[in-house]
Amino acid sequence: MKVFVTGGAGYIGSHTILELLKLEYDVVAVDNFVNSKPEAIKRVKELAGCDFSFYEMNVCDDWQLDELFTKHKIDCVIHFAGLKAVGESVTKPLEYYENNLNSTMVLCETMKKHNVKNIIFSSSATVYSTENEMPLTERSRIGGCTNPYGWTKFMCEQILRDTANANEGWSVALLRYFNPIGAHESGKIGEDPQNIPNNIMPYIAQVAVGRLPYLSVFGDDYDTPDGTGVRDYIHVVDLARGHVAAIEYLNSHTGANIFNLGTGKGTSVLELVSAFEDATGVEISRKIAPRRPGDIAVCYTSTENTKKELDWETEKTVFQACADTWKWQKNNPHGYDSISRSHEDIRINSKSSS
Repeated sequence: MKVFVTGGAGYIGSHTILELLKLEYDVVAVDNFVNSKPEAIKRVKELAGCDFSFYEMNVCDDWQLDELFTKHKIDCVIHFAGLKAVGESVTKPLEYYENNLNSTMVLCETMKKHNVKNIIFSSSATVYSTENEMPLTERSRIGGCTNPYGWTKFMCEQILRDTANANEGWSVALLRYFNPIGAHESGKIGEDPQNIPNNIMPYIAQVAVGRLPYLSVFGDDYDTPDGTGVRDYIHVVDLARGHVAAIEYLNSHTGANIFNLGTGKGTSVLELVSAFEDATGVEISRKIAPRRPGDIAVCYTSTENTKKELDWETEKTVFQACADTWKWQKNNPHGYDSISRSHEDIRINSKSSS
């Protein structure tokens, strides 16, 4: 089976391609490197011990995309490509709507033209209303998104649902991620934010390696055991495996199908920091800051549907995710740019590190 992966050099895309190659899927991938680096593709090939087709391309370019689909007989698409910084989406909403919606529509038009009917979409738990009870299920209320990024995921889901309804035989999997963390156990590929990290785990890791002075903990007065926000943190390798399970599911199911990908367990911010310190021996400096607008106290998912329908569940722990993150960050203090930069400005935040 030939799988086409957009955003293949990104954090989740690179880990998913590696899992696909391990299972001997034929992979064709593209990325325009707006939020990623070519080094990620090189390292995936090294880890897999095999080559795959890769093209530097913007998925919004309908001519190039049509040419690629003409050259390769695609069986299934995994669509990761898109702008993804929540904060940036608030200041640049038009760029987010134009890029994320247009790339999805161009991709669907190209698939339709070439009779490709299976697509897995990289969605997000941000599509859920903040008024739901926990745990979230695939039937929980959606909408009321708190930022343009979340709305683009919401709208892209609707585009894909409508496309599946209007075109016989289409199979769509909408995968709603919770909080991906961790890295490949080799330490060769991992999360490499281009600027100040938007997600907590790379922020913690950059504090640990001395690139950032401290972690801001936004709120310690929530109605949770330790007062800090609770989230469902899923190891990126487990998340990648979820995409493989979705490919197999689509082979025998048509229409639009929704799956929440998470662990089913909540971990607080302070529990995550403690797990990182235990896994690495590195002390994380932190300061309590005011709550952020739109943040809720607790967010985690039920795993009942994914266990039943996908025969998939997470295998790796938060502790493992912390250890793998540290191996990645310590070996690549400047991310994929580390190979061309001096390490002299890097200082581990402990007397002795593991």
